[in-house]
Amino acid sequence: MSSESSRSWAWPSELRGAGILGINRRNLEFIAENNPRLYYPRVDNKLLTKQICEANDIPIPSTYAVLRSHGEVYKFPEYIEGLSDFVIKPASGAAGRGIVVVAARSGEDFKSPSGKLLTWSELRYHLSTVISGLYSLGGKPDEVIVEQRIISHHALVKVTVGGTPDIRVILYQGVPVMAMVRLPTNESGGRANLHQGAIAAAVDLTSGVTFGGVCKNRKISWHPDTGEPIAGLLIPGWKNLLTAAMKLGDVLEMGYVGIDFVIDANDGPVVLEANARPGLAIQVAHGQGIIKRLEHVSKQDVDRRLEGRWEIIEELAKMH
Repeated sequence: MSSESSRSWAWPSELRGAGILGINRRNLEFIAENNPRLYYPRVDNKLLTKQICEANDIPIPSTYAVLRSHGEVYKFPEYIEGLSDFVIKPASGAAGRGIVVVAARSGEDFKSPSGKLLTWSELRYHLSTVISGLYSLGGKPDEVIVEQRIISHHALVKVTVGGTPDIRVILYQGVPVMAMVRLPTNESGGRANLHQGAIAAAVDLTSGVTFGGVCKNRKISWHPDTGEPIAGLLIPGWKNLLTAAMKLGDVLEMGYVGIDFVIDANDGPVVLEANARPGLAIQVAHGQGIIKRLEHVSKQDVDRRLEGRWEIIEELAKMH
């Protein structure tokens, strides 16, 4: 590139100068130093995460059933008797793999939110593959969680296509330092997965209002499918969401963690899962590195990190 302003890449020194956290430093300085290996099952196993949330009055989607063996697969129709919609997910899955959303019943069969038919035979096979560990971390035998299907809050419907948006909050030493919302698109197949084409928008920590917007590492201002603006969205129940994030971060006893929420139309923010190895794309959504925020939290003494978190959050939000 002849012009520096037209470059689509940056030198490592430029990234460091912008306070961008890279994967090596994240792993060595923040994950390894702050997340005891002993506690990884608390976030890697979604069933255990749900149990921790339930024990500490942290809102989560209701759990309808748990399948732990192939023998229970044939009892599945009994477990979901009376339910018209639900979600099936691997307890130890990652990146949304293995998740099936059922929006309606059709006799013995099922329908996805897009209306696609899923036969009982196909669903039975899927349940067996989950238990066999096809989607689990390390390929180990897994459990199937059957839980409440989230109905997206109306405030986010116009910027959502075919799925449910989620909100990620990064906590460091118990303090929320950055947040973003991930919006499904047609290209992402209704998944809130940035690598598959979902949109990321930064969320202001104090107001819960979105700004910016990126899709496939390029800035955007409008949802490509709905034409709605990405900036200026108020995340419903924002203060409750941050409160739940801090509460869960405390009981997980992990110092660098990402916590994902969805906003249910009736229940408000509920915890979807937690992640001990949160990705770095949140910096792209913000157009800003996270290092300065992490360093600001590190400078606070323990008492202020516990008792003065809301004040620290306001200070972090002003770092834009």
